[in-house]
Amino acid sequence: MEQSLQDLMRLLDLEEIEKNHYRATSPNEGWQRVYGGQVIGQALVAASRTVTEERHAHSLHGYFLRPGEMGTPILYTVDRIRDGRSFTTRRVVAIQNGKAIFAMSISFHIDEPGLSHQFDMPDVPSPDTLQDEETIRAEHAKDIPEELRESYSSHRPIEIRPIDPVNVFKPEKRSPRQMCWMKSRDPLPDDRRLHQCVLAYLSDWSLLDTATLPHEVNFLQSNMQVASLDHAMWFHRPFCADEWLLYVQDSPNASGARGLNRGLIYSHAGELVASAAQEGLIRVHTDRGVAS
Repeated sequence: MEQSLQDLMRLLDLEEIEKNHYRATSPNEGWQRVYGGQVIGQALVAASRTVTEERHAHSLHGYFLRPGEMGTPILYTVDRIRDGRSFTTRRVVAIQNGKAIFAMSISFHIDEPGLSHQFDMPDVPSPDTLQDEETIRAEHAKDIPEELRESYSSHRPIEIRPIDPVNVFKPEKRSPRQMCWMKSRDPLPDDRRLHQCVLAYLSDWSLLDTATLPHEVNFLQSNMQVASLDHAMWFHRPFCADEWLLYVQDSPNASGARGLNRGLIYSHAGELVASAAQEGLIRVHTDRGVAS
C-alpha cells in the first residue's frame, strides 16, 4: 500500500484491549488539537466492531467535549444500547487522560427496500479539470506564516479538489457556500464499513470553514477561536470513498458565536450518498490583534 493509505489504515485500525474498549493512535501532525474527522471516524470504527456484519451505519450524532491532544492515545468505550430486529444503537465515548473528549451515538440498520428520491447533484466541473488542494496550498506558501508552513503544507491521505479555491491567509468576503471533490488518495479494501469510516473522516475537513466565508476571517487568525461543537451524518446509499465524491456545503446561519453548516455528498455518478450537518464555535476576540 502507498504510505498515505498505510497512514489512514493505521489511524482507523483500533486495538481491542477489552470487550467494548478500543485504543487508537493520535499522531502529532503539528496542529493545536486532534482533527475532528479523525475522532468521528475512529468512534464509528469502534461502534462498528460491536455490530453484526449485515447492519451498516445510517446515522451518527456526535458532540466534541474537549480538545483532543495530538500524540496521546485515545480510548474508545462502546455502550451497546440496543439490538433490535432492524436497528442497532451504540453510544461511544472517546477518552484522553481520564476525561471524555467526544461522545457519539450511532444507529445501524439492515438493508431493505423503500421509497426513494433525492436532490439533483449540481452541475460542476469534473475533478480532472481542477487543481489538488496541496498544489493550491503550495501556490499560497508565501502567505503562510513560517510556524504553520510545515503542518499546513503536509501530505495527507485524502485528496481534495476545490471548485472555487479559497486562500485562507487572504480571505475575501463571499457567499457562505463552497463545493469540492474529495476521495482517499489510494484504493481502499472492498469493505463497506471501512468506506463509511473514511467518509466520516473526510466529512469534517472543510465544513466549519463555510460559516467564515462571508466575514473575511480565517481560523488561523490570532483573534479567532474556532472549534467544532457537534457533527451529524446520515448515510443514504452505498458508495466508494476511494472514488470521487462531490461535497456541496452551505452555512444558513451564524449568530451567538456559533455557525451552522450543512453538506450533501454525491457520488461521481450523481447519487446522493450521504448528508452532514455541523455547528461550530466561531468566536472573535476583540481584545486580540489579527495575525498578519
